[in-house]
Amino acid sequence: MENLLNIGAEALRKAALNEEAKDFLLNNDVLFKILKKAANRYIGGETLEETVWKVITENINGFKCSIEFMGENVKTEPEASEATTEFVNICQSIISQNLNSTISLDLSHIGLGISRDLGLQNLLTVCEAASGGNIEVIISAEGTEQTDHILETYMQASKKYNNLAVTLQAYLYRTQDDFEDIIKEKGRIRIVKGAFETAAGLSIPRGEMLDEIYLGYIDKLMSANHKCSVATHDDKIQQEVKKLIGLHNPEKNSYEFESLYGIQTSQLTALKNEGYPTKMYFVYGREWYLYLCNRIAEYPLNLFQAVADIVAKN
Repeated sequence: MENLLNIGAEALRKAALNEEAKDFLLNNDVLFKILKKAANRYIGGETLEETVWKVITENINGFKCSIEFMGENVKTEPEASEATTEFVNICQSIISQNLNSTISLDLSHIGLGISRDLGLQNLLTVCEAASGGNIEVIISAEGTEQTDHILETYMQASKKYNNLAVTLQAYLYRTQDDFEDIIKEKGRIRIVKGAFETAAGLSIPRGEMLDEIYLGYIDKLMSANHKCSVATHDDKIQQEVKKLIGLHNPEKNSYEFESLYGIQTSQLTALKNEGYPTKMYFVYGREWYLYLCNRIAEYPLNLFQAVADIVAKN
C-alpha cells in the first residue's frame, strides 16, 4: 500500500508541473468548474475579496494568516507587473482592514524567470508596500532550477528591507550549505519538507532521515532565537518541535506553526489552544491546478475526497 501511495504521489507531482495540462484546464470551462469543486477545499477563493472574508474569520478564531495570489512562471513583463500590482493590493487590504496576516509569493510569478533584475525590482515594490503596515513578505520555494536565483534575490532584497522572509526546503541536500548563509540574515526562515519533483541525487526521500534533518534546522533556529516558521502538517514533527520550544524557550514572536488552509486544521487548532503561535496559509486565484495536485500528492488518498467534493450537489 505504501509503495502504491508513493507512486501516486510522484505521478501527481509530475502532473502538477505539466504546463500543457494547466493551460488546457484554464481554457476549458467545463473541466475548470468540475475540478474547482475539489480545489475549493484548499483555496481561499478566486478573488482577494473572497479570501479576505475567510482571513477575517480565522483571525477572529485566533489564527494569524498568510495570503498568496497563486501563479508562477509568468512569460511577459506585463504579466509580472499585473501580479505585482495584485500583491500590492493584498498589502493595502491587510492594512485597511487591520488583518493579522503576512503575504507570500513565488518570485517567478513576479518576473524572476524573465530576468533577475525584473524579479528583484518587483519584489522591492511589494516589500515597500508591505513595510507601511509592518507586513512580513515571505518568498516561497520553487523548483530546484530556481533555487540559486531565489536565494540570491532574497539576499539582495533583505539588505534593504527587514520585513522579508524566505523558504528553505529540508529535503534538498544543498540546503545544509544554504542554511548557513541564510541564517546570517535577520529575516524569518520558513522550513518546509519540500514538495517538488527533483532530479536524482538532489533530494532526500520522505522518511525518518528527512524528519530528523527538518528538526535539526528548527533546533538550530530556535537555539539562536532566529525567527522561523514550522511549516508542516506532520503531527510527529509538531510534537517534537514542542519539545524544542521547551528546551530553548525562544521568544514567542520568533516562531510559529503553519498549516495550509483545509489541511489538518484540527492539529493547528490544538496547537493554538495550547498557546502556541499559529498561522493559516491561504491561497487564491484561478491558477490552482498545481496547488491542487500538490495537496493531493501529500496524501494521495485525498484523491477520494476530491472525487467526493466533485460529485457533491453543493
